[in-house]
Amino acid sequence: MHLDGAGWPVTPDPGADSGWRVAPDGRDLDEWLAEHGEPPLAGRMPVLAYGSNANPAKVTWLREELGLTGPAVVLRARCEGLAAVWAAGLRKVDGQRPATLAAVPGVEEEHAVWFATAEQLRVLDRCEGRGLRYRLVRLRTGRVTLFDGGVVDSVLAYTGAGSRRMPLLVNGRPVRCADVDQRGAARLAGRPAANDGLDVTPVHGDPSPDDWPDRLFTYGTLRPGMAAWPLVEPLTSGDPEPARLPGTLHDTGRGYPALRPLATTDGGVGPGVPGHVLRLENPEDALPVLDEYEGDEYTRVRVTLPDGRVCWTYLWTAELDDMPVLPDGWVENNH
Repeated sequence: MHLDGAGWPVTPDPGADSGWRVAPDGRDLDEWLAEHGEPPLAGRMPVLAYGSNANPAKVTWLREELGLTGPAVVLRARCEGLAAVWAAGLRKVDGQRPATLAAVPGVEEEHAVWFATAEQLRVLDRCEGRGLRYRLVRLRTGRVTLFDGGVVDSVLAYTGAGSRRMPLLVNGRPVRCADVDQRGAARLAGRPAANDGLDVTPVHGDPSPDDWPDRLFTYGTLRPGMAAWPLVEPLTSGDPEPARLPGTLHDTGRGYPALRPLATTDGGVGPGVPGHVLRLENPEDALPVLDEYEGDEYTRVRVTLPDGRVCWTYLWTAELDDMPVLPDGWVENNH
């Protein structure tokens, strides 16, 4: 977390509504962001940050030179089958060689995922020269895993838009930034690769936070066969998949349950809630419909299933009062 020239560690916690806590006092990350008048994680878009974009000094530069505002939420990520490599062309402004992204099977590197607001993404667009030097894409090559185990499939990324930002091939192979420093990179001689080997979908226009993920974990009236299934079924594709999410269900006494990540006052994580994962045909159209149905008592968040899949779900945010915990098996027995 970076704001006003200072940074704070962010650590995963399945007991927090956002799934993360921020130092120094361990508050829920969404609560911290709300206190600063900023969007929660659900209102931010995951962008792969490699090269200098994960560096706090670069964030400070973006604030001073390009007007970046608000907290920068940058979470560490493990990238498999992807690498930051040196680009074929040098930068005109300083003669340095920029980094670019390439498919490199069998390689594992640590980079970061910047959860950017729409305004911050526009700053990154200007910084990266979107459409000229780099293009904004949804990346489908490799595997990007946050340090809470969540897999960020279809992560946004800036990849080379022309031959000068294609990987530099030396002896027929790209040169990883991890293997050669900037001083050595400037002296490299080679030729541009024909392509970066990445499977991507170009992004046209402004992406939306609702674009990712395209999965929804349902545990109450939106489950198959339940009262609100006719509302959600036309918004989905494929078959519902049984799944289980860490947490606890409480009985609201109103015909629908309340999901909370914390089970008891001792801070333990609940026994786990069975439900179904639904694939949303068009999340940007479906989620506003579901938001209206769930109402003000719930908030939509991204959660990580035990297998690493990230889904939307709805957490109860109203008072629990003395709502009893529903027994394990309640979901299966209420169709």
